[in-house]
Amino acid sequence: MTERTDLLDRLRAVQVSSLCDADKTLPVLDPAVRAILPGTAMVGPAVTVTCHDDHLAMFTALRAATPGSVLVVATDGGGRAVSGELFATEAARRGLAGIVVDGLCRDLRGLRRIGLPVFARGTCPASGGTRVPGTVNVPVRIGGVLVHPGDLVAGDDDGLLIAPFAQVVAALPGAEEIERAERALLGAMAEGRDLHALTTFDEHVAALAEGRESALGFRV
Repeated sequence: MTERTDLLDRLRAVQVSSLCDADKTLPVLDPAVRAILPGTAMVGPAVTVTCHDDHLAMFTALRAATPGSVLVVATDGGGRAVSGELFATEAARRGLAGIVVDGLCRDLRGLRRIGLPVFARGTCPASGGTRVPGTVNVPVRIGGVLVHPGDLVAGDDDGLLIAPFAQVVAALPGAEEIERAERALLGAMAEGRDLHALTTFDEHVAALAEGRESALGFRV
């Protein structure tokens, strides 16, 4: 197993919220771009594409995408669906990790059957045309975040972050420690222990009241 594969496996094991807690500067997409299928999650490098009410470029992007990657689709505010069951089926066949559309998709019934993680602003039954080649693997802005080809995409029910691979990996140990501590907190609370006593809440609030630097900590 290569080092990069090991890192991707570790990233898949943590929640996006834990990564965001470990590094609060990680770029998070507009929460309106959300998981179309609840309970799905994905991690992978971005293959970027632009489709404005025309999905011809999706064919090119799918051909360019490698297994494990995520199609990141900018629509420049288009109002037509640019991805659906056929593209999700081909993406799954090629081993892609998922599709992110800063716009609309369709064929929700088919998407449920396929199970590939798809993130979008919503659905629309009307699709665009197939006359504009669009652009593939150039920087795009989606959900308020500038995305470069190869940036790491991480998404789950809480939302999406997209950032340079090195920045996300740097947050990984902190995210893993946060999840370890939270599991311990939940276990202690299940035994009837008080959340406040399991953290440094009282000391933290007292320090803030005195104007001292402080950070909330765990006792587990």
